[in-house]
Amino acid sequence: MQLNLSLLRLFSSLAALILVQTGPQAEPARQAPETRPQMLLSFAPVVKKVQPAVVNVYASRTDKIPRNPLFDDPVFRRFFGNGGTERPGGRTSQSLGSGVLVDASGLVVTNYHVIENMTDVKVALSDKREFEAKIVLRDQRTDLALLKLVGGSSFPTMELGDSDALEVGDLVLAIGNPFGVGQTVTQGIVSALARTNVGISDYGFFIQTDAAINPGNSGGALVDMNGRLAGINSAIFSQSGGSVGIGFAIPVNMVKIVVAAAKSGANQVHRPWLGASLQTVSRDIADSLGLDHPSGALVTDITAHTAAADAGLKRGDLIVAIDGQSIDDPESLGYRLGTRPIGGTASLNVLRDAKPVTLSMKLLPAPEIPPRDPIKFTGSTPFTGATAINLSPAVVEEYSIEGVKDGVVIEDVEEGSRAARINMQKGDIILGVNDTKITTTRDLEKIIAGKHGYWKLIVARNGQVLTSVLE
Repeated sequence: MQLNLSLLRLFSSLAALILVQTGPQAEPARQAPETRPQMLLSFAPVVKKVQPAVVNVYASRTDKIPRNPLFDDPVFRRFFGNGGTERPGGRTSQSLGSGVLVDASGLVVTNYHVIENMTDVKVALSDKREFEAKIVLRDQRTDLALLKLVGGSSFPTMELGDSDALEVGDLVLAIGNPFGVGQTVTQGIVSALARTNVGISDYGFFIQTDAAINPGNSGGALVDMNGRLAGINSAIFSQSGGSVGIGFAIPVNMVKIVVAAAKSGANQVHRPWLGASLQTVSRDIADSLGLDHPSGALVTDITAHTAAADAGLKRGDLIVAIDGQSIDDPESLGYRLGTRPIGGTASLNVLRDAKPVTLSMKLLPAPEIPPRDPIKFTGSTPFTGATAINLSPAVVEEYSIEGVKDGVVIEDVEEGSRAARINMQKGDIILGVNDTKITTTRDLEKIIAGKHGYWKLIVARNGQVLTSVLE
C-alpha cells in the first residue's frame, strides 16, 4: 500500500511538471527579494567605475562689437557716467555640455554642437578640478569633437565598448550634467538600434534609449553594464525641451574612428568613400525586385575611377550587406563605411538581377581632384576677406554637399570683413557672378578683378540657390 502511494505521488509530480512546461499559460515564477544582499542590488559599482571619466564642458566665445562713439561724448558721459568707457567691447556666447575622458593624457570626446563656434573651453572633473582645454578636432559630420586638457596627467578614462554588441532591452546608464545642476546618473534600456533619418548628423545610425537625457547631457556617456562606453549622448526627441524617454546616442564604434584620428594628430577625419549615388528602397521598388520587404541601398549612379567603379559595382545593384553586416538603407551603409579605417578592403554583398554577387572594394578616401587651390580675396569686392577653394569629392564629403557638381566653396570668412558684412558664410558655394558660371577659384579671381557697376551673386546654401544683387 505504501509503495502504491509513493508511485501515485511520483506520477502526480510528473504530471504537474509536464503541465508547467507545456501548458499555454506557463510563466516563470516571480519572486520578491528574500535576502539583504538581493535587496541591496545596485548600479553603484558601475557608476563608481565610470563616473570619474565623465566631465562637464563649459564653452564660450566673445564677439567683438565696434565701440560706440557716444561713449566718448562728454554730454553722454555727463548723464550716464564713466561706465560707458569701461563697458566691455564684446558679446559673450556660452554653451554647456558634458564629455568623456578616453585617454589618460587628457583627451576628451564631446559633441560638436557643444563647442560649435566656441573659442574658449573649460572642463571640470568629478573631483572638482578644472582645466583649460584646446579643441583638437571638430567633426561636424558625426557631431563629435575632441578636446585636450591643458596641464595634468594620468587622468581617469573610460573603456570603449562595442556598440555592435548591444541588443534592444540591454540596461544602460546615461551620465552627464543636465541643466548645469551637476553630474547626474539616469538609468534605462536600449529602446532601439540603428535609428536613421533622425536629422542630427550625416551618419544617422543612433542608439535610442529611454534613460533620461536633458539639455547639458550632450556629449555625456551612455554606459553598458560592464562599465564601458556604449555611446555619446547627443540629442532628444521632445516637444517641451525636457526628457520624454526618447534619447539618441552616437554609437561608440563611430567614436573610435574620430578618437583614432585625433590621436594620430589629424585635424579632420578621413573616411572611405564609395563613389556612388544611392537610393532608399521603397515598397514599390522592393516589389519590382522581388523582395519580401524594403531593404538595402539601391545604386543609382557610379562615379568613374572610384572605389565603387573599380570594385565592379553597377547601376541598379542593390547593396544588402557589407562584411556580413546587413544594410537597411543608404544611411546604414554610410555608417558602416564610416566606421572602417582607410586601407584594406571591404566585402559588398549585392543583388544583381535577383542574383547574389560578392564584390571586393578598396577602402579609399575621396580624392581631391581638382586640388583645392585656395585663394583669399582682397581689394574692394563682396568677396574681400573670404577664402575660396575648388569643389572636389573630398570637399563634397567634408562639407556634406548634396546636389551641386560645379562651383567653388567658401572655406573661411574673416571676421569684420566685407564678405562677413554681406553675410557670406563658410560652406557657401559660389555658382555664378554677374551671369558668369564659376567652376574654379581662378574663374572667380578673374571675374572679380574687372570693374563692375553691380554684383550679381548666385550662391548655393543648405540645399537652396540664392540670388543677390549688390551695388
